[in-house]
Amino acid sequence: MPVSLRQQSRIGAYLLAQKLRRRRHFPLIMQLEPLFACNLSCAGCGKRQHPAEVRRQLMPVETALAAADECGTPMVSIAGGEPLLHPEIDRLVRALLRRRRFVYLCTNGLLLEERLDRFEPSPYFSWVVHVDGLREEHDASVRREGVFDAAVHAIAAAKAAGFSVMTNTTVYARQPVESLRAVLDLLNDEIHVDAMMLAPAFAHEAAGSSEDFLSAGHARELFRDLFADGRRKHWRINHSPLFLDLLEGRADFDCTTWAIPCYSVLGWQRPCYLRADGYLPTYRELVETTDWSRYGHASGDAACRECLGHSGFEPTAVLLTMRSLRHALRALLETAR
Repeated sequence: MPVSLRQQSRIGAYLLAQKLRRRRHFPLIMQLEPLFACNLSCAGCGKRQHPAEVRRQLMPVETALAAADECGTPMVSIAGGEPLLHPEIDRLVRALLRRRRFVYLCTNGLLLEERLDRFEPSPYFSWVVHVDGLREEHDASVRREGVFDAAVHAIAAAKAAGFSVMTNTTVYARQPVESLRAVLDLLNDEIHVDAMMLAPAFAHEAAGSSEDFLSAGHARELFRDLFADGRRKHWRINHSPLFLDLLEGRADFDCTTWAIPCYSVLGWQRPCYLRADGYLPTYRELVETTDWSRYGHASGDAACRECLGHSGFEPTAVLLTMRSLRHALRALLETAR
């Protein structure tokens, strides 16, 4: 869990403030999607199902900032679509950094080198480059040759320029454990990214049905195999220990649906990134008008039953860690390694 002490202290203070104010629902990370347009057509992506007029929309910077200010979260993950296609993405990032938000800019890497000089390194800023496997597997996943090499070159360029660079790897049901180990070894030991995230691919409405998506049982089996040789302690994985325990089947808890709200050109998505039960114009309406008891494992909802998605379960792991001295010490020790 390679998270800086600056960020740990900021998040800790934020969570303490929510507790003191007795707020039941509050955001931990805001997922901001300022556009749905993309220069790739990846397997499992749900943005392609939107009509062309929606995919052409660009969120004004002022609109994005107003949404970030309203929800008040200390962390913003900018996704899409491909954010670097937004003509004012650099202005948006600078404005968020002036607000001392921790910003993660997610990209497939194709435009990163070309537009790198529009950004400046900051302890509050990190690139997150999508890498789904080694060359052949990644290019097949994004349905274009050469994308893996472009992403690797982009990572090297960003690191040489002094930026923090993380990666995000989607874990599909069809992916052999040996292949997943190989790409994590490459990113960790040869490319030397600052941290890696793993995104288990669970079914969601926009992407339709696919044999590539994991069930909860399959995910636990896959991650037990992945971490069986002790590599979990070697890799610089940017997830809380409790969330990784959940993926291995060593812990069990429900999702915190409201903790990573998603705001896009359509508005605030109810209830989470993987479910679209309508969109609302304000964060306040999202929190106050959503029946959160309808979602999660305990609700019995069929669409939630097989999900262990990061967007709902990582926040629960973070909140449980903050409430337990034992879990908090364990997280600190893993950070210090």
